[in-house]
Amino acid sequence: MKIQEIQGNRDSGLLDALTEVWNESVRTSHHFLSEPDIEQLKPYVDMALREVEHLVVVYCGQQAKGFMGIQGDKIEMLFLSPECIGQGWGSILVDRAIGFYGATKVDVNEQNDQATRFYLHQGFRIMSRDALDEQGNLFPILHLTR
Repeated sequence: MKIQEIQGNRDSGLLDALTEVWNESVRTSHHFLSEPDIEQLKPYVDMALREVEHLVVVYCGQQAKGFMGIQGDKIEMLFLSPECIGQGWGSILVDRAIGFYGATKVDVNEQNDQATRFYLHQGFRIMSRDALDEQGNLFPILHLTR
């Protein structure tokens, strides 16, 4: 596996591959989302992948298996293919976010217990909670910091 920040133009082939990683990951970890919820979020994922300041991709050979997006001091997204979860790649990405990019914040869906435990284990702590997500849906968000 290798980790690479994507510099410059983010081509549609890469964005499609990363959206598929997101799709597989969300279906594995976000059991509280319905099929219509997932479909509603896809355009936001595409926009975020195009616009996030730092896009870091995990590759196995030539195939994207995960990614992380960092904006300012915040990890905006971190998703891994289901077969890569629990193998240390999430920790490696968080270490890189903190060490290389100065990230100190992350938001997590409150209903995603696995992600919440992961970030707490990484040294983050819950600072606040919002009852709605950024799109105004009833998916509470936890705001964490280090």
